[in-house]
Amino acid sequence: MNLNQITVPSLDLTKSIPFYQKLGLRLIVQSLPHYARFVCPNGDATFSIHQTNKLPEGEGIYVYFECDDLDAQVDKIKEQGIVFDQEPTDQNWLWREARLKDLDGNQLILFYAGKNRLNPPWRLKD
Repeated sequence: MNLNQITVPSLDLTKSIPFYQKLGLRLIVQSLPHYARFVCPNGDATFSIHQTNKLPEGEGIYVYFECDDLDAQVDKIKEQGIVFDQEPTDQNWLWREARLKDLDGNQLILFYAGKNRLNPPWRLKD
């Protein structure tokens, strides 16, 4: 099994599509006003947004995007006028993360984890 895509809700895809393009995702399907799908710049994972009339309550959805050169990627995105809630920060779980929200409040985490992504020191033995 492999993860194909993550889909998050949006109130207005015409505003959300340019936001995600500024993050570096490439638009491959645009079925306005209901659906849009992107491909990630590395690998073959996809990400989509679907139109909704009401957003989920609470903290919502967390989506993690892995970046080999996190700090440079964050700088590039900030040049597009996007504001981060947290600058790249080393976490105690051995990942480096930067956090922001999309226009609908979905939590986006750009991160670099290296070998610790799949093999942290506390990983269970097979």
